[in-house]
Amino acid sequence: MDRQAYYEALCSHDSRFDGKFFVGVRSTGIYCRPVCRVRTPKEENCTFFLSAAEAEAAGYRPCLKCRPELAPGSSTLESSSDLAKAAAREIEANCGNEESLAELAVRLGCTDRHLRRVFEAEFRVTPLQYRQTCRLLLAKKLLTDTRLSVMEVAMASGFGSLRRFNTVFEREYKLTPSTLRKQVAGQAECADGFTVKVGYRPPYRWQEMLRFLSARSIPGVEMVRDGTWYRTVRIREHTGWIRVEQHEAKNTLAVTVSASLLRVLPQVLAKVRRLFDTDSDPQTIAEALKDMRQIREALPICGLRVPGCFDAFETCVRAILGQQITVKAANTLAGRIVQAMGRPVESGIEGLTHTFPTADDVLDAGAAALGELGVIHARGEAVLELAERFRQREALTRDKLLAIKGIGPWTADYIAIRVLGEPDAFLPTDYGVKTALAPRTQKEMAALAEDWRPWRSYAVMNLWNI
Repeated sequence: MDRQAYYEALCSHDSRFDGKFFVGVRSTGIYCRPVCRVRTPKEENCTFFLSAAEAEAAGYRPCLKCRPELAPGSSTLESSSDLAKAAAREIEANCGNEESLAELAVRLGCTDRHLRRVFEAEFRVTPLQYRQTCRLLLAKKLLTDTRLSVMEVAMASGFGSLRRFNTVFEREYKLTPSTLRKQVAGQAECADGFTVKVGYRPPYRWQEMLRFLSARSIPGVEMVRDGTWYRTVRIREHTGWIRVEQHEAKNTLAVTVSASLLRVLPQVLAKVRRLFDTDSDPQTIAEALKDMRQIREALPICGLRVPGCFDAFETCVRAILGQQITVKAANTLAGRIVQAMGRPVESGIEGLTHTFPTADDVLDAGAAALGELGVIHARGEAVLELAERFRQREALTRDKLLAIKGIGPWTADYIAIRVLGEPDAFLPTDYGVKTALAPRTQKEMAALAEDWRPWRSYAVMNLWNI
C-alpha cells in the first residue's frame, strides 16, 4: 500500500489490518496498532512500519493502550520470503535463548550471511534487532498481564540478568519496568500459574475449534471442559500444564501457564499460536473461498481456523495411529502409549496425568512395546522410523513423509496441514471431504478445489464442518 492507503486503513480501525502494519506518531514518539482507539493522529505525524521491530528500531515506544505485543502475526502466505518468515517464527519462539544467528541459520539450512540478507530485506531490521523487540514485548506483556516479579520477567524474556533487563527496557521505552508495573493493573494469578493474552483477528469460531480438538484429545495429555482447552506440556526438562480460553470481547485467547514453564514461556506461546491458528486472516480467507457457496449457501464459514499442532511428534504419531480406524480407537491407542511411555505430571487438574512421550522415549521402548499396546506391526514400524527422523532433527517435508513405509498420501497431507502449516493442502480421498462433495468423482473434486487455492486447507475444514 502507499502512504495514503496506510492512513485510510488506520482511520478505519479495521481489525483486518491488525498486525499487518504499525504506525509511529512523531509528536508522541509512540507506535500503535491500526486498531488503537486513541485519537487518530494527523497524517503528517504518521510513519508506517511493517513490524513492531522496525518501529522500535526507529526509536518509537509501544502504546500502553492498544499494546502492540497483542497484535496477531502474519499468516503463512503473507510474506514474500519463506526463509525470512521461518526465521522470524523461530526467533519469536526462542527469544528466551542465547542462540546465535549462525546456529539459527544451520537449523534453517542456509548460511548466516544469506539469512541476514533476506531477513533485512523482508523486515527492514536485523535478526538481532527483531529478537530484542520480541524480548521487550514479551516482557511488557508479562509486566502488564501478570504479577510475576521483575526478576522473573527478566529471566522469562531472555535477558539473562536484572541489570541488563532494566538497562535495555529503560533505554528503549523511556521508563523502568517497575514504573510500567505501577501504571497498569496486573491480573490476579491462580495458585500455581499465571495468565497472558494472545491476540487474533476476529471472527474466531472457537466452538468449532474445541469440537475438533476434543474429538482427538489424547487421554491423560489433553482435554476440553466447559469451553476451555487443557493439556500437559514437556519442553526439554521442563514439564507442566496450560489452559486456554477465549475472551471474545477483546479478540484474545487467555493462556494460563503453570509456574514450572516460566523459563520456556516463549516456546509455549508460539505453540499455542500455532495450534489455534491465531495469525490467520479470516476475512481474506473467506473472500478467497467464496466459490464454496455453490456447494452450500452457508459456506465458507468466516472465522473457521485450521487446527495446527502443539507437539509435532505427537500429532504425527496420532495421525499414523488413526489410519483406517475410528477417531475414538486412535485416541485409545494413543492413550495406551502415553500411559506406558509418557512422563507422569502432577498437574492438580483431573484428567491431566502424563506428557506425551518424546521420540527418544518411543525408540527406547521399541517395536515390541508398541505391539503389546495394540499397534499393528506396519504402523509401529512407521512410528519408529518417524521417531528416528525426529531424533536426527531432520526437517520434515511431504516427500520425506511419503518415503516412510506406512505413510500414504492422506496421512502426509494431513500432517502437512496440521504440523507443517501448509495452507494449501487438499484431501480428495478423505471420507468427510468425499461425503461433502458427493456425488462428484475424485477428479472432479480436485478440479473444483483448484478454485480454492491458496487456501485449500481451510476449504477442507469448511467441508468437515458442513
